[in-house]
Amino acid sequence: MALPYKQSKQSKKGQVEEMFDNISPKYDTLNHILSVNIDKLWRKKTIKKLKTHSPVQILDIATGTGDFALAASKIPGTQITGIDISEGMLSVARKKISKKNLKERIVFQKADSENLPFESETFDAAIVGFGVRNFENLEKGLAEIRRVIKPGGVFFVLEFSKPVSVPFKQIYMFYFMHILPFIGRMVSKDSSAYSYLPESVKEFPDGDNFLSILAKIGFVNNKCFRQTFGIASIYEAHKSDI
Repeated sequence: MALPYKQSKQSKKGQVEEMFDNISPKYDTLNHILSVNIDKLWRKKTIKKLKTHSPVQILDIATGTGDFALAASKIPGTQITGIDISEGMLSVARKKISKKNLKERIVFQKADSENLPFESETFDAAIVGFGVRNFENLEKGLAEIRRVIKPGGVFFVLEFSKPVSVPFKQIYMFYFMHILPFIGRMVSKDSSAYSYLPESVKEFPDGDNFLSILAKIGFVNNKCFRQTFGIASIYEAHKSDI
């Protein structure tokens, strides 16, 4: 199992919380630098797909600094609840929505993705951006997400994946495994966080493997849309209305 702090005796969940608390002040700056801002395009594409389902109540899981929640707010009439285990990241997110006067439409709260504090069948849709690979128990987290989505609701996941085409795969993996962690360490001052990132992506069951897990949990009509040579993927899943 990929872990941020391999010498720590904390659970993966505890280590992930500590890691994001540590890097939260520099997270947005690093995220956009390291992805050359292409992460913004991926979010826009995901929200464009989400918009066709006309959701009102949206749950943004592992919301981090709130970028996905803010993107979802572009859909008229939506009410968004963002949850995360890192109070440091949520603090940054709350400042963002305050500046944009979106407190009436977006609410953030500290919560565990694998033990969601909501009644079953509460949300029209759920979204996760770059968060499912951080779940300590992936299947438990996905089952919780399915529980809180209404029948007929939709679930979108935006997550890093592994490129397969040559030579892009080799070039990208060199950057991802060596250059990215170096820059991350220099800027964030956390020696482990940006080494954990490529390790967690390498370990994550992407593509068809993730679609199989979604089906196992009970989601239907599951699809994968690969982005930018396979650097990331958008997954769409549905909860049956029966």
